[in-house]
Amino acid sequence: MPRSPADRGRRHLTSRVACRLREALCLDGRGRPGTLGAHRARDAESTRDPESTRDPESTRDPENSGCDGGQRGSAVVEFTFLGLLLMVPVVYFIITVGQIQGGSFAVVGAADQAAKVFVTRPDASSGRAAAEQATMVALADYGHPAGNASVEINCDSGGDCMAAGSAVTVTVRLTVPLPFVPFGEALRLNAGQLSASATQVVGRFR
Repeated sequence: MPRSPADRGRRHLTSRVACRLREALCLDGRGRPGTLGAHRARDAESTRDPESTRDPESTRDPENSGCDGGQRGSAVVEFTFLGLLLMVPVVYFIITVGQIQGGSFAVVGAADQAAKVFVTRPDASSGRAAAEQATMVALADYGHPAGNASVEINCDSGGDCMAAGSAVTVTVRLTVPLPFVPFGEALRLNAGQLSASATQVVGRFR
């Protein structure tokens, strides 16, 4: 005889109430004692009639199977959501650290190349232009725009930097912005400020 929708609704409600009762009594989905009732389960097992033991799967009500299945489905959804929520900051942190590490390599290479180029030029003005050009090329190789960098050139002689034996120090400073930040130029959200220096001695013969 087919059941009416009201009977099915009452049976579904009864199954949900039974599920909550099993949780309150520390029972698992098959009616067996849970962790808190382990000692009682061992005592009852010693006095149980062997003929009365039956396979729990054969007596399980199909309409009550939704209790455990719903919990398993909810656990998968929660695990996926929490996994994504935790992975996004971790991945962003790794990308930011990579940007800073790449920037440190860029300023070291740019300062070294700029100092080497400067001491090979015949005068200070052409040397500065060549040093700035070398800095732009070195930074572009690492994906950093020249607008985020500055070049400072100093010499120990205090006068003519192109005099033979004069030590020329080139300092390159680079601003590393945060990756994937909209309106980064307006907000000025930077991951770090990096700098590196390199010194070269002007040779007697050039």
